[in-house]
Amino acid sequence: MDPAWWPLPGLRLRTPRLELRLPTETDLFALAELAAGEVHDPAVQPFSAEWTDRPRDQRARGAMQFQWRQWAAWTPEAWTLELAVICAGTVVGVQGLAATDFAVLREVRTGSWLGLAHQGKGIGTEMRAAVLHLAFAGLGALQARSEAFDDNVASLAVSRKLGYADDGIERLVIRGQPVVSRRLRLDRGTWQSMHTVPVTIGGLQPCLHMFGLAAAPA
Repeated sequence: MDPAWWPLPGLRLRTPRLELRLPTETDLFALAELAAGEVHDPAVQPFSAEWTDRPRDQRARGAMQFQWRQWAAWTPEAWTLELAVICAGTVVGVQGLAATDFAVLREVRTGSWLGLAHQGKGIGTEMRAAVLHLAFAGLGALQARSEAFDDNVASLAVSRKLGYADDGIERLVIRGQPVVSRRLRLDRGTWQSMHTVPVTIGGLQPCLHMFGLAAAPA
């Protein structure tokens, strides 16, 4: 594939332990295997889309189809970047960064999932820090948003550690029961004062037009 038409596979984010990249075909199959297994305690449902309640084969196909949908729907005005997270050569999860009208609003949203066997090791914090660095340092974002249910202690802890502040709540129905989704927001100044995870970005320049930008921020 000519990278002039689709440069995103060349984008790389690296932290001390992780590499984040657009999934290759091999990565997609690894993500499917990961999604077919466990990504959370079956007693809880941390996602608004109840895909983890589906049979294993549907979860596996769904993980791949979700990636393909984001690629097909991508425009500079509305994009969702879903990156495979690689740790010690193993695909361990997905970290997403999304925006609508980014060139005007300079605001992004994040979302992620991590295989259950890889949780509790600080990987969630490191992979979120990577895409926040891309957003603020690479793309010139002013705000980043995230959401998590009240009982998703791990996700909320990552947000707090990285400097997010409360930004309201939303009530949803999950598994037939009301739940509270907590919104969080991180501004550029707070990120600049609190970010500690070293992150390097490779291959961004050819991708800038994909994010609605003519040039990298000064």
